[in-house]
Amino acid sequence: MNVPVPSSAKKKLVPGATGDWEVVIGLEIHAQVTSKAKLFSGASTEFGGAPNSHVSLVDAAMPGMLPVINAECVRQAVRSGLGLNARINLKSVFDRKNYFYPDLPQGYQISQYKQPIVGEGEVNVALPDGSSVTVGIERLHLEQDAGKSLHDQHPTLSYVDLNRSGVALMEIVSKPDLRSSEEARAFLSKVRTILRYLGTCDGDMEKGSLRADVNVSVRRSGDPLGTRCEIKNVNSIRFVGQAIDAEARRQIEILEDGGRIEQETRLFDPDKGETRSMRNKEEAHDYRYFPDPDLLPLELDEAEIERLKAALPELPDAKKARFVRDYGLSAYDADVLAADRETAAFYERVAHGRDSKAAANWVINELTGRLNKEGREIGASPVSAMQLGAILDLIARGTISGKIAKDVFEIVWNEGGDPADIVAARGLRQVTDLGAIEAVVDEIVAANPDKVGEAKANPKLLGWFVGQVMKASGGKANPQAVNDLLKSKLGVG
Repeated sequence: MNVPVPSSAKKKLVPGATGDWEVVIGLEIHAQVTSKAKLFSGASTEFGGAPNSHVSLVDAAMPGMLPVINAECVRQAVRSGLGLNARINLKSVFDRKNYFYPDLPQGYQISQYKQPIVGEGEVNVALPDGSSVTVGIERLHLEQDAGKSLHDQHPTLSYVDLNRSGVALMEIVSKPDLRSSEEARAFLSKVRTILRYLGTCDGDMEKGSLRADVNVSVRRSGDPLGTRCEIKNVNSIRFVGQAIDAEARRQIEILEDGGRIEQETRLFDPDKGETRSMRNKEEAHDYRYFPDPDLLPLELDEAEIERLKAALPELPDAKKARFVRDYGLSAYDADVLAADRETAAFYERVAHGRDSKAAANWVINELTGRLNKEGREIGASPVSAMQLGAILDLIARGTISGKIAKDVFEIVWNEGGDPADIVAARGLRQVTDLGAIEAVVDEIVAANPDKVGEAKANPKLLGWFVGQVMKASGGKANPQAVNDLLKSKLGVG
């Protein structure tokens, strides 16, 4: 079987000892549906409860208990499919996927196989180098999660916590269109962003709300697909990239040594930076899928789908395009801001009626940079959009310089308060009196005659004088006035 090669694939080859190899990647993303109740029972989905405290008789597979579909989970799956530009199937079927494990009390998982709720779609993914790749979506289906086996609670026993048993999952399966770990990370991040915008999954990978199975194979460019291996339950975007690179290297080394790849399921060990074998890979027939006799086929109404579509929020791609069009931002800045719904909303509050590019710089560099450093979400920012906007207003009016603005930002971050009051109370107002600035300029010029000669020969050294004047004025001198005076005094253009 040959797969069309994405336009970005031509540059994404991995060198081996005997030539270049192409890595082919597909992801199966397991996203927990945002819902207060489980897929087939009314038990709570709240995270962090005591073991086995959120378990109904259905979840525990007690005899005679029948599953009842949660309509909200169905709506969330449809909304997710629409956000992925995918086809919504008006009829879908729930199947039993049969396997045996202690944390699966039924002895089967209720899932979907040949007739999923969502069919083919596609996601456009921007890459850091400015290029993009379109990744096909094979399907999105609903299924119930299993429980959790705990092996570290007792020296000789394993315990089972069924709190997650029956929680609704959306499994989003990509086509094998990804050709590098960088593309895979960007794709997973984009899907998570879309789901968060829609409110259909919180995307919290630390809590297990989003995780991915990664399928990796290698081949010579243009050859048929190689044998793939699946890396199970990778729980961070960074680990997804590391797992792909490690598995690709492993497969290339085996093939170049004359061996062959066995199709299998593997686990990624982030401490060792390697994958290890878990079990031989099962095929669909190993699970003996058959329609669940307790559940009728799920039939959707076209009018309901249209209603859900009309109520969708503005999604990341549309928001990015609007930021470029209406605010004049670069594609990169617009992409960074649109990647998080709360950050985008915060930016728009700051930018309203102000210099939109300056607002983007402050939100991306100063605010988000500080939040990331302290491990905070933007919803927990000590500096509000109103306060940041007030700082930008002070800069625009010439009341403070950009350097002083950073000092004010720091004070607001640590102490709160109104930026205008802080500037007034602490004497931070920018010096715009040309006479006062000229006196400082004259002092610096007189003290550095050797530098004056150098600056006349090399005008780039003007920046050194600017720095000295700003330092001498405590950062309060108007930078434009300083520049103009220095050019006049030194006779440089």
